[in-house]
Amino acid sequence: MDKRFAVVLAAGQGTRMKSKLYKVLHPVCGKPMVEHVVDEALKLSLTKLVTIVGHGAEDVKKQLGKKSEYALQAEQLGTAHAVKQAKSILADEKGTTIVICGDTPLLTAETMEAMLREHQEKGAKVTILTAVAEDPTGYGRIIRNENGDVAKIVEHKDATDEERLVKEINTGTYCFDNEALFRTIEQVSNDNVQGEYYLPDVIEILKNQGETVAAYQTDNFQETLGVNDRVALSQAERYMKRRINKRHMQNGVSLIDPDHTYISPEAVIGRDTVIYPGTVIKGRVVIGEDTVIGQNSELENSTIGSRTVIKQSVIVDSEIGDDVTIGPFAHIRPDSKIGNQVRIGNFVEVKKAQFGDRSKASHLSYIGDAEIGTDVNLGCGSITVNYDGKNKFMTKVEDGAFVGCNSNLIAPVTIGKGAYVAAGSTITDDVPGQALSIARARQVNKEDYAKNKHKK
Repeated sequence: MDKRFAVVLAAGQGTRMKSKLYKVLHPVCGKPMVEHVVDEALKLSLTKLVTIVGHGAEDVKKQLGKKSEYALQAEQLGTAHAVKQAKSILADEKGTTIVICGDTPLLTAETMEAMLREHQEKGAKVTILTAVAEDPTGYGRIIRNENGDVAKIVEHKDATDEERLVKEINTGTYCFDNEALFRTIEQVSNDNVQGEYYLPDVIEILKNQGETVAAYQTDNFQETLGVNDRVALSQAERYMKRRINKRHMQNGVSLIDPDHTYISPEAVIGRDTVIYPGTVIKGRVVIGEDTVIGQNSELENSTIGSRTVIKQSVIVDSEIGDDVTIGPFAHIRPDSKIGNQVRIGNFVEVKKAQFGDRSKASHLSYIGDAEIGTDVNLGCGSITVNYDGKNKFMTKVEDGAFVGCNSNLIAPVTIGKGAYVAAGSTITDDVPGQALSIARARQVNKEDYAKNKHKK
């Protein structure tokens, strides 16, 4: 197989977005548009991928990292000028180069692969990705001859009335013979109304030289959507959401209401898991089998085990085991690790804490900077007092300990194995294993207090 290369055009400012955020960094289902494009392109077994950056160059580089090489288009002088910036990286290579716009996040590797095969089979110097649009207004039209070959590409404003009836449009994605691309791009002029160097002019030059120009028509117009404003961004979000959700359902996941379930492209979900409406899954989330994610839950960059039930809760940057119940209204904050068969109940907040198997904090507790052993019971209102206003300290509750309701554990402190803490205690010193610690004022009853008060 010939070497393959890709050029991703990501230098435009995107003024129609009316945003401080650089256009191609706007997220679609939580992932920047340009990263969708690059990740799909990398599935094509590329030798090199070059991203053309301009406005927001450093932010794009930071986002993509080592996934790409980069070339700077300091002035935005058109698409041909943008591709030309990759000359120092690609011009001496032999093979096929695919040129993709960084604002087409729905384009799939499967479509690009089919286009590359068409390019190879036709022995073309350039192949155009086309699609059929119900309303082609504003798009360049693909005009074919009687043999079905591409005769020309005509812009909407330049098209005749007859040509405007054509619904096959130019999507702006191309395959080129790499040597022909960089040889011909030098001949492109900016003698046009905008004073820019247009990449489709390369196609016209190659055709005039008698080279083969082919076109591959995708049957999915949605894939070719270019995002230039917030309206198109919302359309891309909707299409991507449906694609992601469909994939999970086909893989055996039950989405009760897929139109109101939001799942990131990186999520991995096991079979027979059920997800209720309003759930938002962000980033790299892995969920096991037979798990239930209740309505209006939010999961981000976390691992959730099998047969676990999460009800209306938030989990961020944490690890949850098997057969766990969480919520409703629990908050598992970063760096928490919840073992198997654990119960984290309603209005419990956990931060940077580890729970051993079968332990539970059933309601109204804050457990932060803590190591909770196995088979521990934290009663209602248990608090690890981890912060003195300047530093954080660790609380340790060892296996089998029982902490009564409304107890304050003043860190650093250790509750020993099998120990008991009486309800209402404020613990400032370590509790030995198997001991009972009572740290509260002795109850005093004032006889007839209320009766005497009323006489006054």
